[in-house]
Amino acid sequence: MPIEFTYDKNGLTAAISGEIDHHSAAEMRIMTDGEIERSMPRTLTFDMSGVTFMDSSGVGLILGRAREMKQWGGKVRIAKPSERVGKMLKLSGLSPLIIKEGAKNA
Repeated sequence: MPIEFTYDKNGLTAAISGEIDHHSAAEMRIMTDGEIERSMPRTLTFDMSGVTFMDSSGVGLILGRAREMKQWGGKVRIAKPSERVGKMLKLSGLSPLIIKEGAKNA
């Protein structure tokens, strides 16, 4: 499974592993949207520590979930991006969503 969900006091965490490309992003979107609708978390955190490659489809995945979470009064955070993924997020303007090491999730 390319994405694993866990719940804790900080909300929903979606741990992604492998590549995020056009095909995998579509599947991850469906899975994540289903989890958001079921649990309605205040915070959705994407754990990117297992991501080996990400193209613009990954950026779209994150942006779409951020819009959805905003409708519910929630927010999106990004945790543990690799250096390569971090650069992609910075170029796309998503770097403010990245949780700094040791920072609280909420």
